[in-house]
Amino acid sequence: MSHLTRHQRIHTGEKPHPCAACGKRFNCPSDLAKHQHIHTGEKPFRCAECGARFNQFSHLTRHQRIHTGEKPHACTECGETFSQRAHLISHQRIHTGERPYRCTYCQKCFSHLSALTVHKRIHMGQRPYGCPECGKRFIASSALTRHQRTHSEERPHTCDECGRRFNQLSHLHRHRRTHSGERPHSCAECGKRFNQLSSLTRHQKIHTGEKPYPCDECERRFVRLADLIIHQRIHTGEKPYRCTKCGRRFRQRQTLVKHQRLHPIVNS
Repeated sequence: MSHLTRHQRIHTGEKPHPCAACGKRFNCPSDLAKHQHIHTGEKPFRCAECGARFNQFSHLTRHQRIHTGEKPHACTECGETFSQRAHLISHQRIHTGERPYRCTYCQKCFSHLSALTVHKRIHMGQRPYGCPECGKRFIASSALTRHQRTHSEERPHTCDECGRRFNQLSHLHRHRRTHSGERPHSCAECGKRFNQLSSLTRHQKIHTGEKPYPCDECERRFVRLADLIIHQRIHTGEKPYRCTKCGRRFRQRQTLVKHQRLHPIVNS
């Protein structure tokens, strides 16, 4: 009967147990007791492996997965597993395309709150992370970490298949898909699959007709920023790719590669 009474409070919204410290209310005494640990600082649940302490048993259980390697939450789309349900929910947005966090400055949407927080620093001019080597500043700590590897040439992430090394774990994950053939990102419109989320996002603009990158000179618009940069060389006359055989210059790298095939290969 007590369980039924407690359950019915879900429907009635009744929360008869208030916290004396902050006034927050709860529908059962056990939830109030767990909450009160916040005010008392009590952390009665201790990890036997490393001694870390927690104020809720559920937090201890979640923490212990670090030691056991348990990942009970699996993505039904691609099979990737996670130690926390929140991480699974966040991951699933890759497949659903959901972007619930909107920038109030430019209306751009993001799938993660942390990504929105970092993005807003662009508008506010904030670059809180500075490189001690060269002084260059970054909007995210991860960007600083990646940059610092350009000074040390550190490449800590190795591909088990071919031995190629990468300075970013995300680059290694992306590279591994060239061996496995995995294409976890699917277009909801036509079903075409991609091994990178950025490739899917770029592809989807074909269906929406979106061309967010306009040329300031002629107002022509492009799906990709890289295409706009190449196009602008028509106006600037810039030809950054030079043939080492004959000195001729080109606007695009692939045009240079095609041109170089015209030169005969000289065997030494």
